[in-house]
Amino acid sequence: MQISAYTLRRAWHQVAAGSDVLDDAMLPLIGTSPDQYEQHVGEPHGRLFLVLDDNGTVHGHIGPYREVFATQDLDQVLYFAAEDAVRKLAEHIAARSPGRGPVANLVSGQAELLDRINPAWGSRFRNGGRDGTQPSAACGRDPLERLAWIAGSWREQDPYTHLAFFRGENISAEQIALLHGAEPAQIAAGTRLADLCGTDGGTFDNWDIVWETCCFGQAGGWAFLMYHQTPGSGPGHEALARLGVTETVHLSATSAKAIYTFDYTRDGRRIDDDWGVLELIGYDRGRAPYFRGGQLDFLNQAIRRAELDHPELTSEFELYFHALEDAFGLRLPRHDIQEGTVRAAQWARRNS
Repeated sequence: MQISAYTLRRAWHQVAAGSDVLDDAMLPLIGTSPDQYEQHVGEPHGRLFLVLDDNGTVHGHIGPYREVFATQDLDQVLYFAAEDAVRKLAEHIAARSPGRGPVANLVSGQAELLDRINPAWGSRFRNGGRDGTQPSAACGRDPLERLAWIAGSWREQDPYTHLAFFRGENISAEQIALLHGAEPAQIAAGTRLADLCGTDGGTFDNWDIVWETCCFGQAGGWAFLMYHQTPGSGPGHEALARLGVTETVHLSATSAKAIYTFDYTRDGRRIDDDWGVLELIGYDRGRAPYFRGGQLDFLNQAIRRAELDHPELTSEFELYFHALEDAFGLRLPRHDIQEGTVRAAQWARRNS
């Protein structure tokens, strides 16, 4: 049956009538074009707006330019509408609940409200994906142990602006550093960051030197490279592919402008559901940040797992980094970086 505004409202009424959580007025607004978003919703972004096209496909928008799902499945539309509807209710309840506070209780509160509407929807929400598969097992470890420990300081571009990760068969972190412009003599000598900068209790003394250095190594099946800027525009896909690189993850921080980006490529192709630059600042706890059922849905699931496993993490950046660790296996050696024993080199132009 093709979805129309009438069939959608009728189906929502039936769901609401059998629920003690929903009512007819909680159905997101419906239109025929994303251009109508601000006119209908009354704000530039944030709330779900349903756009029906001529072939019965429903497109979910949380802004005029940000489509978060597209489906012809009525149950999927009803679920996404309910997920949005309970969010405001969960925020209201969590803000007044005892215990660990509103942030800690928000996501579990959304899940419990969806359970009351339809247990299958509660399970789907906990999974974080588009389908009804069961959630993965809890991680059971310190969420700040492997990657998320660096999230807080990275927001201020400390210790570096760019965190780049590379995966492939038999790749070498040294070769990747050289390709980006590292000084060959320092690579060959096994230079450490402390050799270049000096440290005092884990604090680098000479920041003008740090700005012209890179750190590199391998952890968790990935090579990593950290830097503030490279001598040039950086190597392209073809050059990295010659070193065996098939996947890259790149995190970039510009604290003065509050711009924090995530970029993932596989076989030279950016994985982004055609969204372009993916900004971490757009992640909102309890709302899957990427297109539902899209190329990054695995990351939606990892983020939801992190939210439910670690409500004690009040920083969205720490949650996001923990999800990256879980989804990709990314790690950074905390002790080596903080003590300055991580491998490092200046850019070759500094010594030319």
